Amino acid sequence: MNNEEYHVTVTEFIKKLNLTNHTPEVDTDKILITDPDINRPALQLAGFFEHFDTARVQVCGNVEHAYLADMHTREENIEIFDRLFSFKIPCLVFCRDIVPYDFVIEAGRKHGIPVLTSHSTTSSFVHETVRWLHVELAPRISVHAVLVDVYGEGVLIMGDSGIGKSEAALELIKRGHRLVADDVVEIKKISDEILMGESPEITRHFIELRGIGIIDVKTMFGVECVKLNQQIDLVIKLEEWDKEANYDRLGLEDQYTEFLGNRVISHSIPIRPGRNLAVIVESAAVNHRQKKMGYNAARELYKRVTDNMLKNSKHD
Repeated sequence: MNNEEYHVTVTEFIKKLNLTNHTPEVDTDKILITDPDINRPALQLAGFFEHFDTARVQVCGNVEHAYLADMHTREENIEIFDRLFSFKIPCLVFCRDIVPYDFVIEAGRKHGIPVLTSHSTTSSFVHETVRWLHVELAPRISVHAVLVDVYGEGVLIMGDSGIGKSEAALELIKRGHRLVADDVVEIKKISDEILMGESPEITRHFIELRGIGIIDVKTMFGVECVKLNQQIDLVIKLEEWDKEANYDRLGLEDQYTEFLGNRVISHSIPIRPGRNLAVIVESAAVNHRQKKMGYNAARELYKRVTDNMLKNSKHD
């Protein structure tokens, strides 16, 4: 997948970043932003348009504004912006509440390019824009699973339909943890290290329990028991108990599940009557957090056993 499969409209961009629109005649609902990065058109204002990133939001600050005033005549500036806007960029944003020159606004109206202003400093605006667009335009997939925030760790519970994922999530909620998504989890690749999970809006905060039906977690247990999104840190795969299978009993070697090219540590948990799934998931989350902090219980036990064997061999 690539980012061009997803988009946000300039209208959404204006609302999110609280921008002022100086070209209200332009229909911003039909202009799409598909590139999560921005461009500061310094070279373009000097007349150099080779390798110009036309799909990006264009941002001007004090430097670009001063350059227009000092380096060109009005006629040259009109010609520059006529050419700049002919590339059909998504929009042009001036930061620090800089009022765009009238020839910039006129060129925007002529070519149908929104000319916007932000009260933020240029660096702050660029940072927030790139952060937001990288989330909104991130590659994504939907998986059949449950996502729960357990002690701050995002635990994705997977398994065949009817194996008990929702029941485990409900027990975790009653134990003070937070539901992010039930049944369908939308996973976004924010970076090569971060996967973010959330619920489709239509099923947000609902859980389906076979034999009971649909319950509204937010209404039944309170707003503190739900969460809009969560980074995915750990995958728990529930599977039917197979006495012939060879399950990992030490955990010395990590197993992984891959989503969108990112690997996430995973555990396969066999299900049989009497096993408390909620306690197992809690323990897995705490153990995962300990490993991130540098403590690995399995390796500590292995070290103790090998040290004890070396000690006994010396006595022999």
